[in-house]
Amino acid sequence: MKEGQQGSGKGAEKTTGALTEKESKDFLRGFGIPVVAEKVAGSQQEAVEVSRETGFPVVLKGLGRNLMHKTESGLVHLHLADEKAVRAAAGKIAQHGGADLEGFLIQPHVEGKREFVAGLFRDPEYGPVVMFGLGGIFTEAFSDVAFRLAPLSRSDAEEMISEIRSAALLENFRGEAAVDRQTLIDTLVGISGAGLHDPEIKEIDINPLLVTAGGRPVAVDALVVRGKPETGKQLLPPVDPSVLGALFYPRSVAFVGASGQLGKWGYTLLTNTIGGGYQGEIYLVNPKGGEIAGRPVYKNVAEIPGSVDVAVVTIPAAKVFDLIPQFKEKGISYMLLIASGFSETGKQGAEAERRLVEEARQAGISLIGPNTMGICNPHINFYCTGSHVRPAPGSVGMVAQSGNMGNQLLAFAELQGVGIRAFCGSGNEAMITIEDYLDAFEVDSLTGTVMLYIESVKNGRRFYESARRVSRKMPIVLLKGGQTKAGTKAAASHTGAMASDTRVFNSVCRQAGIVKVDKPMDLLDLSAAFSSLPLPAGSRVAIMTLGGGWGVVAADLCEHYGLEVAELSPELIEEIDKVLPPYWSRANPVDLVGENDPDLPIKVSRLLAEWDGCDAIINLGIVGRRHMLARMADSVQKADPTCPADFMESLLRELESFETGYINHIVSLMEKHEKPILGVNMLRGEKDKTVYKVEGSSYKGLFFPTPEQAVKSLAKLWEYRRFLDTEKQD
Repeated sequence: MKEGQQGSGKGAEKTTGALTEKESKDFLRGFGIPVVAEKVAGSQQEAVEVSRETGFPVVLKGLGRNLMHKTESGLVHLHLADEKAVRAAAGKIAQHGGADLEGFLIQPHVEGKREFVAGLFRDPEYGPVVMFGLGGIFTEAFSDVAFRLAPLSRSDAEEMISEIRSAALLENFRGEAAVDRQTLIDTLVGISGAGLHDPEIKEIDINPLLVTAGGRPVAVDALVVRGKPETGKQLLPPVDPSVLGALFYPRSVAFVGASGQLGKWGYTLLTNTIGGGYQGEIYLVNPKGGEIAGRPVYKNVAEIPGSVDVAVVTIPAAKVFDLIPQFKEKGISYMLLIASGFSETGKQGAEAERRLVEEARQAGISLIGPNTMGICNPHINFYCTGSHVRPAPGSVGMVAQSGNMGNQLLAFAELQGVGIRAFCGSGNEAMITIEDYLDAFEVDSLTGTVMLYIESVKNGRRFYESARRVSRKMPIVLLKGGQTKAGTKAAASHTGAMASDTRVFNSVCRQAGIVKVDKPMDLLDLSAAFSSLPLPAGSRVAIMTLGGGWGVVAADLCEHYGLEVAELSPELIEEIDKVLPPYWSRANPVDLVGENDPDLPIKVSRLLAEWDGCDAIINLGIVGRRHMLARMADSVQKADPTCPADFMESLLRELESFETGYINHIVSLMEKHEKPILGVNMLRGEKDKTVYKVEGSSYKGLFFPTPEQAVKSLAKLWEYRRFLDTEKQD
């Protein structure tokens, strides 16, 4: 029996398919990965002799490129204490290995109570992905793993190590030393480097990555699989951000397929655009001619007397192709294609969409959609969407791949007072993709926060790279729909088998600094928070509450979401003693004990903002009390006719004035101390919003309906701040 062709690290002669364990370890050693010392024997007698030279106890393994899952196949024998044990084990291995056995592998027996797994696989969407997690026999049972895309920075590797649920095993454990983290980081970075160095490496699987009693990680088993790189899908070319930016500043818009019938897209988009106050030229096109909404209707685009920047197309899909030469002749550069009937309908529709994109590109036309619900830019009162909602101008750039979700998010934004920079329902993204929008937001001076609802990405690696660049400048808040458990499966290794679409995508978000949320309202809450507050410098929170129960709930939520309820310093307690009655809580949360003195929350919030022991403040029940008073006034007037109505009205006016002043007060504190201060309403009325603008300030008052919304939002602000801090270190 002879060992198969061996590799030797970076300069190894390439072999297609699974490398032997010896070849795999030789390859990995070349990238600084600690592998166990081992020797090869070609016969049973030689195995005995090599074992004697190695020193007992030893581990004996069957060697062969076709030998997979060796432990389950009886090809691994541990803790062999003498020559007799080695000879017997070699006989059993020869019997089980059969014709696939190419030799024997002899290793010193390495002791350790902790086993991890590490590796790499090539995701069809994102490219090489590194994995780390709990290994050995528990790999599949607990599926406790973390992923990151290659190339891997040292901070990426550190995050992976800390992310697994079993991270406690990395510390001192049952008499064994804490794991040498630097060697572990070196290992993961080395795996990343190996995958990038050789594009034919399909999989790397190290299991177990054993930790010795002294804390040193060592690869005692490894598998490397080579293969020709798979031909990727056809990727769309990037769109210049300046080209995309011009779309949102049209000087003139033509509605092709304009209609006078209520309920038709050609009527809804037209009336919303006019009703929203758009000041540019508007042209209507319909083969029937005549008038719609008192405006002339042209039978084709050639009849339009002026130039057209954007054409909004609502005609059936089959007739769209005829527009391409007309648009080219007229010089129309943008087509907002509302029509459906393309790739969302199946294979035939996908082919039609491909042809349409090709013809549009040749004609110099940028295509948005198809199957889009429109765009808007509140900064120029341009609301060309399928729903008559008109959020105020602001700094939140929004893209949604779902029309219904886009409508809902715009409506929520308008209701909560979240200002929108620009919005696009991106539809099928046949030409302009989510990656293009990210690139455009990156260079747009008015965008401060990016909000995305996506269901898929056209180019996973580009999405990651664009998002990571954008995240260094501004937060990206993302909600993903259609997540699935079905994913990439690599039969040869644990590494690929542990992956899934959802896991890889979530890891991409963490690595790119994307703030990922799970619910639509979380998306709006985070957009409101990022556009209203400074980022916290740390995780320490001070809580000020009008009632004890709310404070307890908020404190519990802080712990749940990874925030620290800061312990008040003796000096701060002494200062608050001068403000509050002697029976106040004297701890965090700071309970205002139900006092109605309007000066108390003003003074206590100032003391907390000045205190260097906290990084953020949550105030509960300070705003919204006017609704309680209004209800009480109603009851009093019904129950006691002798109570003067003007007295209760004056109380209401005073409380409304206080709340306005309090909002101005906390915004000024944020400006002075760069510390986020967010609140929870006592009660909310129908006209109450989440965001309250303060004239002359870049920060805003922010008040949520529930403590959970406030705490969750603050936790995400801190998550993003940590990403920025890590990026600076790298």
